[in-house]
Amino acid sequence: MSNRRTAPRSAGRLFLGKLLGAAMGAALGVAATLVAGAPALAATLPSALPSSSEVAAAIQPHRAIYTMSLLSARNSSKVSDVRGRMMFEWADACDGWTTEQRFQLRFVYSEGDEMAMNTNYTTWEAKDGLRYRFNVRKTINGEVDDDVRGEANLTPNGGVGTAQFSKPEPQEIDLPAGAMFPTAHTLAILDHARRGEHFFSRTIFDGADAEGATEVSTVIGQPGPAKDAAKDALLRDAQTWPVRMAFFPTHSDSAQPEYEMSLRLLQNGIAESMQIDYGDFIVNAILEKIEALPRSGC
Repeated sequence: MSNRRTAPRSAGRLFLGKLLGAAMGAALGVAATLVAGAPALAATLPSALPSSSEVAAAIQPHRAIYTMSLLSARNSSKVSDVRGRMMFEWADACDGWTTEQRFQLRFVYSEGDEMAMNTNYTTWEAKDGLRYRFNVRKTINGEVDDDVRGEANLTPNGGVGTAQFSKPEPQEIDLPAGAMFPTAHTLAILDHARRGEHFFSRTIFDGADAEGATEVSTVIGQPGPAKDAAKDALLRDAQTWPVRMAFFPTHSDSAQPEYEMSLRLLQNGIAESMQIDYGDFIVNAILEKIEALPRSGC
């Protein structure tokens, strides 16, 4: 029953920078080649580059509601249905970015069992990408399954860092050179997309659990208009890129990712849609409602 553990734990890591927490498209057919070599590629790349001020200035703080459902499942999958909603909020806190994600998901298994998962994941990240605070609380069938809290720091110019957990128990872990936090990673995706650079790989720490950082291999497709531009003014006149990310635990030598995530990412930071592929099944997330939040006056 590996799906029972992998699905809820991974679902809690949709950070739109993991982001965030979408259909890929033919332009990304080369993704499999990149994914297979992701860990080795990450070791050869330079340390994380800061995103340009133009990218950050274009970000639209917002609150989005997504409807989540099972897109497909293999015959071998023990998950027969997934239903729920996700709220994602990205706000400008003057000296940093704050994000909040709330999941309400119900997993139905082939033998008839059901599991209700509620997750609340909040973060604050300094705009220079060097400081980070995180708080994750997850319940399964009404009982607390995860309660994670802590903060992390990186040294400038792609140096090493540390993460200190106060929950579930006090501990400190090292972060490798070149590591990034989630919002910095999202801004880096947009920066690469604007430059027409289609492939890159980074080590990301999001604090979603106490297992440490994750290798994320990213493929960016060709830009185009938003598919649902008529739905809201925030989706109009914005360039959109199909993005696919593969997530590899840093402690694993497997060439296969733990899970993959696809999304259509607008230049203003809004994710138009998402798909999360856990191998045996795929969860679809469709934008239901979008609301602009105020920009910082700082």
